[in-house]
Amino acid sequence: MRISLDAMGGDHAPRSAVEGALEAIAVEPSLQIVLVGDESAIGSYLPTPRPSNIEILHTTEKIATDEEPVKAVRRKKDSSLVKAVELARQEEVEAVISAGNTGALMTAGLLITGRMKGIERPALAAMIPKIKGGVTLVLDVGANMDAKPQHLVQYAIMGSLYVEKVLGIKKPRVGLLNVGTEEAKGNELAKSTFPLLKESPVHFIGNVEARDLLEDACDVLVCEGFSGNILLKNTEGTALAIFSQLKRELTSTFMNKLAAAILKPSLKRFANRMDYAEYGGAPMLGLKRPVFKAHGSSDAKAFKNALLAAARFCKSDVNQLILKELQIDHSGKGEKE
Repeated sequence: MRISLDAMGGDHAPRSAVEGALEAIAVEPSLQIVLVGDESAIGSYLPTPRPSNIEILHTTEKIATDEEPVKAVRRKKDSSLVKAVELARQEEVEAVISAGNTGALMTAGLLITGRMKGIERPALAAMIPKIKGGVTLVLDVGANMDAKPQHLVQYAIMGSLYVEKVLGIKKPRVGLLNVGTEEAKGNELAKSTFPLLKESPVHFIGNVEARDLLEDACDVLVCEGFSGNILLKNTEGTALAIFSQLKRELTSTFMNKLAAAILKPSLKRFANRMDYAEYGGAPMLGLKRPVFKAHGSSDAKAFKNALLAAARFCKSDVNQLILKELQIDHSGKGEKE
């Protein structure tokens, strides 16, 4: 299995990408990884001799995080991000991973690979850790600021299949992000989507409030990209603030430091459960070729887990399962071209 990795994307490029690739092939020797980017910079972090399942595709450009996505993708044809996606379009690799500009990656995915048949709006999914272990897959978290009820139903189907086939959760519970749990609550989008989800093939459990996200409320949470992006960033910011304050308190006095030493194993386990790096990249569901967005500050562990998640996605043939499910019109009419 071949996967292209944009080695120039992310805060710690290319070092973390290269180290993550090396860790991934140590776990899964069958992987063939194409590192896309500046050959000299990438090569400086590779051992000699170079592993046989690591390749380099040299590029002369990269897309910065602050560049306007559409312009960057159209003008920088030789950027590492664009070339990595091009490999997927040409079917030279089975999946793409980048920690670079999110908007540019989504734009490249849409313009270069295109949408899957039957998908109106692809969705960016993010895995948010639960307090007691495991994750909730939230989608959409920013690909589309607006959405229609049928889009959210598609998100639910795609997210449910991903969680089942890649994360191994049988009959995943699907919730609808809302301001209350009652069926009649919410804006017009939420109220219109609720009955459609009840009739869909997913295991829909009803509305879920944001405050319950970190608890074991559901396995898949669907929403439009505006609310999803706010939810994701607020959750990330709150977690960072809590860990920062906890560290400050535990090192503030001698007695607190002693207590921290005793609690260190437990605190480390909790921190690992809440660490985004444990869960790899976020899939952009609904594109013709599998595209994964890794966190901008990804370290080697995050890249390794993103590569392994992409490999599981491809092995499970998630895209074909989504296509098969969407061929069925659940009103019994059958999908029209």
